[in-house]
Amino acid sequence: MRFSNLGVLGTAAAGLAHLHYAYLDWIAKQAVPYTATDEYLEAWAALKAVYRKPATYGQLSVTWAGTVGRVLPAGTEVARSDGVYYMTMADATVNAAGLVTATVQAKAAGTAGNAEVGSLMTLGSAVDGVQSAGAVVAIVTTGADQELDDDLRTRMLAKYQSTARGGADSDYIEWALEVAGVTRAWVNPRGFGAGTVVVYVMLDSANAAANGFPSGSDGIATLDNRANHANSATGDQLTVANAIYATQPVTPMVYVCSPIASPVNFTISGLTASTVLKAAIAQAIAQVFLDEGEPLAGSQVNLSSIEAAIAAITGSSGFVISTPDGNLANQVGYLPTLGAVSYV
Repeated sequence: MRFSNLGVLGTAAAGLAHLHYAYLDWIAKQAVPYTATDEYLEAWAALKAVYRKPATYGQLSVTWAGTVGRVLPAGTEVARSDGVYYMTMADATVNAAGLVTATVQAKAAGTAGNAEVGSLMTLGSAVDGVQSAGAVVAIVTTGADQELDDDLRTRMLAKYQSTARGGADSDYIEWALEVAGVTRAWVNPRGFGAGTVVVYVMLDSANAAANGFPSGSDGIATLDNRANHANSATGDQLTVANAIYATQPVTPMVYVCSPIASPVNFTISGLTASTVLKAAIAQAIAQVFLDEGEPLAGSQVNLSSIEAAIAAITGSSGFVISTPDGNLANQVGYLPTLGAVSYV
């Protein structure tokens, strides 16, 4: 049969029918918001004015040594030791201390352009009076990758399920999450007194080097004409504050803040833990903090959730957590994080 015309025709017909059904299955997925992908997901989201967050560019403050008075021109190429390239944003002059500090922006958008303080930077071409080797001294803003389908879908479905209410708690969270790089947000109404709203944000992926905490200082939007009466935000906090200001009601003074890390130490007994097992336990605990931790009062990180997460790891049977000895209450302004884990 396999050498006959009928066998060939049967195989071709079966393949054609299979592809037809696969295409119909794909069409069915694009026909509803909760399974749509790619441009069809973006179309469903656009019906609720939810748009995919674009990739953003990381900006760093870099210092070089040089001869007093010499100028480092805008547009000078700068290279990181691993081959990631940046450009200086404006002219900078070597000061009386023999140092010149310039803001550089990554040439390519995304998290690849982020760097830690102390990272080495080299001028792409020689500049008269400025040494080629420099270092990052501060993070201006963190870059973020383009939003993934799963994250866009989560925000879109939340918008379908809740309608704007002119400045409700959920509105501020939604506005914050629309900013590229922001993965978690919480709101504390009247957090700094009557007429204020405090929004806490985290950038878990874009600023992973800092454990997700924003790089900048807390404050209000520079677009707010009351900025002379309150501290203006900088860095990531300013990016979020300015974005919220364009949408918020006119009366509240909105502060965008970074939670303060509150490390929690653990003591675990009953295990002969290998390096791999220790890493898995640390990851499990960190995930529970990610799921249940928040910088607001009235909730807690349950010790039972941590125990369940560890128990699900192969080879962890018999463990006993002696520290902490109970549930961990969340506190306003503080976000619980994993501290040291001791095995006894």
